[in-house]
Amino acid sequence: MKTVPILHTMRRPNSRGSLARSFLLRRPARSLAGRMLLLVAAVTLLASCKKPPAGPAAAVPEVTVMTVVQQDTPVDFEFTAQTQSSREVEIRARVDGFLDKRVYTEGQLVRPGQILFLMDPKPFQAALQTAKGELAQQQARLYVTKANLARVVPLAAQNALSKKDLDDATGNERQAEAAVIAAQGQVETAELNLSYTTIKSPLAGLSSFARQQDGSYVTAAATGLLTYIYQLDPMWVNFSISENELLGYRDQQAKGRLKFPANQSFEVTVVLADGSVFPQRGQINFANPAFDTKTGTFLVRASFANPQGTLRPGQFVRALVSGAVRPNAILVPQRAVLQGAKSHFVWVVDSDSKAHQRVVETGDWHGDDWFISDGLKPGDRVVVDGAIRVVADTPLKITGAPSAPASQPAAASQPAAASLPPGGPQHLAARESGQPVTK
Repeated sequence: MKTVPILHTMRRPNSRGSLARSFLLRRPARSLAGRMLLLVAAVTLLASCKKPPAGPAAAVPEVTVMTVVQQDTPVDFEFTAQTQSSREVEIRARVDGFLDKRVYTEGQLVRPGQILFLMDPKPFQAALQTAKGELAQQQARLYVTKANLARVVPLAAQNALSKKDLDDATGNERQAEAAVIAAQGQVETAELNLSYTTIKSPLAGLSSFARQQDGSYVTAAATGLLTYIYQLDPMWVNFSISENELLGYRDQQAKGRLKFPANQSFEVTVVLADGSVFPQRGQINFANPAFDTKTGTFLVRASFANPQGTLRPGQFVRALVSGAVRPNAILVPQRAVLQGAKSHFVWVVDSDSKAHQRVVETGDWHGDDWFISDGLKPGDRVVVDGAIRVVADTPLKITGAPSAPASQPAAASQPAAASLPPGGPQHLAARESGQPVTK
C-alpha cells in the first residue's frame, strides 16, 4: 500500500497538539472509518493536555475583635524580697569560763526566760564568797571608826583634844563608809557574774544551733557567741528599689499615668517559693531615708503578722505591693500586639471589616494584657485572636469577642513592673525621719 502525502506544507509540530496532528497525517492511508477513529483519538489527546482548572478562592481569615475602652486599673509592683526576724538576738556568754551543758533542743521554739546553757559556777561562787568577806571587813572597820568618832567629838568640844584629832576621826569614818560601799559593789558584781553562768532566752522565738559544745572554754570577747534566737511574730520582709525605677515611676506620676493611695498606705502580699500566697497581708513600716551607695538601691521593709510561724528568717519570696492605680488605662491582650521591624503594632478593624496596621507604644505587662501608652483610643476595634493571619486592607470574618477578657483581676495578675512607685518610699522615709514631705 502506498503512502499518501497530505499537507506537505505544514510546519514542524512544536506542541503536543501539533505532534498528534502530525502523527495523524503521516499514518498510511486507510479507510474512512479508520481515519475517523484516529481523529477521535487525537482530539482526546488534545483534551487531556489542557491546563487543570484553578482551585477555590482563598478563605477569609476568621478573627475575634475587642473594642478598646479606658478604665482605672489597679496595678501591683513585684519585688524579690527576703524575710527577716523582727528581733534577731545573739545569745552570748557574758563571763569567761567552761560551758557545762546545753539544756535546750536546737531548732525548737523557746520561751522567754527559758534556760539555754549552764556554765561552771564554782569559780564565780568562790569569787562571791571573797567579795562578801571583804564587805564584812569593811563593815567592821566602819564600826570602829564610828565608835572612835563618837569619843572624839565630846572631847574636842571640851578642848581636851585638838581639832586635828577631830578631823582625823571624821575622815577615817568617811573612808570606812566608802570602803563599805565599794565592797558592796564587789559583792553585787560577783553575784551578777554567778547569775551569768545560767544563760536564758530573753524572748520567745525560734532557736538556732549551738555554736559552742559542752566542755568548751568560752570567753566573752572572742568565743562568747553561743546561738541565735529569732522572733517569728511579727516577721519583716525587706526588698530594694533601684534609683532608675523610682525616677521612672515619678515621671509616670507627673504625667498622670499612675495614682497612689492616700497616705501612701500600700498593702503588701507575699508569694512563697511554691507559688502559694501567704494568708496575712502586710504594711510598709519603714523606708530607708538614704540610698545604698554600693548598690544604688533603696531599702523598704514591710511587717507581717506570723502567728503560725509559717515565715522563717532568710526565705526568698516575692513581694507584691498593691494600692496604685493607672487611671484611664487602655489594656490589650498580649497576643494582639505584634512585633514589626521597628515597633509594635496592632490590627485595627474599620467599618468595612478591613484591617489596618496601627503602631502602638507599649507599657508594662498586666497579667495576660499589655498597657498601651499611645496609638489607640476608646472605640477602636482591635484584632485579638487570629491577628497573625491578617492581611492589610483585606476583608475579615469577625467571629466574636476574644476568648479571654482583656483585663485580669489585679491579685492574679503579673506585676506591672518590678518597682515600687515613687513618692511612697520617700514619703515614708520623711515620716520616719521627721522631715517635711515633698513631691
